[in-house]
Amino acid sequence: MIDVNLLSTISKLPGAPGFEQQVRSFVINQMNGIADEVSTDALGNVIAIKKGQSSDKKVMLASHMDEIGFMVTHVDDDGFIRFHTLGGFDPKTLTAQRVIIHGREDIMGVMGTKPIHVMTDEERSKVTKSNEYFIDTGMSADKVKQLVRIGDPITRERALIEMGDCVNSKSLDNRISVFVQIEAMKALQNKEVPYDIYAVFTVQEEVGLRGATAAASGIDPDFGIALDVTMAYDLPGAVAHERISSLHGGTAIKIMDGATICDYRMVEFMRQTAANHKVKHQMELLPAGGTDTAGLQRYSKGGCIAGAISIPLRYLHQSIEMASKSDISDTIDLLVACLEDIDKYDWSFK
Repeated sequence: MIDVNLLSTISKLPGAPGFEQQVRSFVINQMNGIADEVSTDALGNVIAIKKGQSSDKKVMLASHMDEIGFMVTHVDDDGFIRFHTLGGFDPKTLTAQRVIIHGREDIMGVMGTKPIHVMTDEERSKVTKSNEYFIDTGMSADKVKQLVRIGDPITRERALIEMGDCVNSKSLDNRISVFVQIEAMKALQNKEVPYDIYAVFTVQEEVGLRGATAAASGIDPDFGIALDVTMAYDLPGAVAHERISSLHGGTAIKIMDGATICDYRMVEFMRQTAANHKVKHQMELLPAGGTDTAGLQRYSKGGCIAGAISIPLRYLHQSIEMASKSDISDTIDLLVACLEDIDKYDWSFK
């Protein structure tokens, strides 16, 4: 159904915000020979262009390469590492999790905090904050200080596995979308599309949509389609109106998120395209949390007609994340159909 080995490779690569080098190199290698042009901008975005039948309009895609991570802030005299979070974390999910410090060489570490056995009753009743954690490498302080410097990035250590009809890994936010964008470009390689496609693999989304903002201002697209994950809160205790999306419910067409109200024309175009091509889909309304959609919509000159296609994800921004293989496949299908049919819709205001 999907190329799980490719997705596994992409999700395993480290790419904390501002440190997307390995993901960027991989994406460039994938796009060479598929896209008509491949370049990077000063911020580090990868821009892969497929020429269309007409260059009158531009379609910009955006999927971010970075993942939530950490940055070294201090190494103490006993060799324990303190850190700053890059992106949003639920601190309670950090306990006893393995991480990789990307110093002079990659070093394995484990997140530690005060043991529950010696906590006071008051401490036990509170959620441990992220600044109360430290990283233990098992090395001497001298060795750690030789290999680790302030500012080094840290990522989670967790390989992708298949569970039933799902994949489970760290960094599926947003390596799923990087995977989807690569697979869509492959599917379109020998096909004609109406307009020039700018498939942008963006940086630093998790800390403020920075890559998409810079790329949109440079490309100035007429249409923008962001690709990201969304919350699948289809879990015990969730009531229907809280779900946002459901695993195995198909790809999700975004109506809004915390930073964007998607253009109603793009929402309707995606809805009609999914129906015409019999792509299983659901509608997504995410009340909090922004995506690259906002960068596309706001930072092209005069704005662009922007929307997003999302992949439902359980355990978002936790140590592991889980997605449905069929939902991922549906997302590829909808994206390809939208890029082929985007000239067939009446984009005038009605």
